[in-house]
Amino acid sequence: MPWLCRDCIAFGAGDDESRCAACGSAALVAHPDLFRLAIAHIDADAFYAAVEKRDRPDLADRPVIVGGGRRGVVTAACYVARRFGVRSAMPMFKALRLCPEAVVIRPDFAKYAAVGRALRERMLALTPLVEPLSIDEAVLDLTGTEAVHRAPPAVALARFARAVEHELGLTVSIGLAPNRLLAKLAAERDKPRGFSVIGKREARSVLAPLPVSALPGIGPKAAARLAAAGVTTLGALAALAPDEAGRVSRHGPALVRLARGEDDRAVVPDRRPKSISIETTFDRDLSDLASLETALWRLADGLAARLTAKGHAAAGVVLKLRTDRFVTRSRHARLAFPTQLAEVLFEAATPLLAREVGEVRYRLLGLGAEPLAPAEVADPPDLADPERARRKARAEAIASLRARFGPAAVRRGREL
Repeated sequence: MPWLCRDCIAFGAGDDESRCAACGSAALVAHPDLFRLAIAHIDADAFYAAVEKRDRPDLADRPVIVGGGRRGVVTAACYVARRFGVRSAMPMFKALRLCPEAVVIRPDFAKYAAVGRALRERMLALTPLVEPLSIDEAVLDLTGTEAVHRAPPAVALARFARAVEHELGLTVSIGLAPNRLLAKLAAERDKPRGFSVIGKREARSVLAPLPVSALPGIGPKAAARLAAAGVTTLGALAALAPDEAGRVSRHGPALVRLARGEDDRAVVPDRRPKSISIETTFDRDLSDLASLETALWRLADGLAARLTAKGHAAAGVVLKLRTDRFVTRSRHARLAFPTQLAEVLFEAATPLLAREVGEVRYRLLGLGAEPLAPAEVADPPDLADPERARRKARAEAIASLRARFGPAAVRRGREL
């Protein structure tokens, strides 16, 4: 049986898979296909919380929650806090009720982005075929890299995990499999600091007991439709004939193939994001249009900065509102032309907001850009609207001042 030691990175084959023959460690990975598989899913463990614990060693054994005030939501929770039931996106008041001893830290996204870039650079040293899924998560294709690393992909991944631990002070969980779906499921099996393998031969037995929601693309509504048809597990979904699957869902045949462990999606390193968004949770619920518009302007200004920094433009806007009863509303509008200007984003979203103002009180407001367009086509000149060019020049001047003197260097009157 092929085996790999995650501590000393020795590898080989043999009958005894309980201890490493080189260092005696029990941190072994053993699988018949270990040295033949090349699709990997890498996920940093409790990333935001782990970065904070790394920078504050005194918090190593304490429950840590990264998030806003009592009215905000949990951005991330360390594994100690998770033992109390704390989860990402949970309202802070509920998280603190479950874990009153937790240390709450405001998120520092600039710091997380810098660490995320360092993590990504190390992934790219393994293979150019890295498809980012988030700041701390990616899928990689290491096919054909054995000559470069002078070792199979599994060994290169183990070296990577050890380097990240020693150099960045973080741990990662790795899933190795013949395709993307199985690699992701493998990465989730043994967190934190996991290294799990799922081969083609055991794929269906591993998938069969899982709920249908384990598949990408099956959300609560799709899961409810499948449940109404008597399909609640991947085993039941995999057993459907093509015509039965088509009656259950228009994506039924594709879902059946995934439920059987068949996934031919390629790793696409230059996949562009579909949307960019920003949101804020209020200190108190708001219902009047003036206060909500002030918050909307700040979001539009922040979204415009993100679009510019990432090289995208907004071809449409998405307004997100969450009521005081935690009901989420989403409203969309297409733009006449792609933009990176805060004024244009604000003017497009304001009518959407005005239609939602009334008796309802809101605890959260968000603004997104979707779909996205290339930055090169943003805010084209228009003879019928000479003010557009002036607004664009004004925005560029403000961005230059903020880059030099900080984000608070220039503020608009409506923001105050």
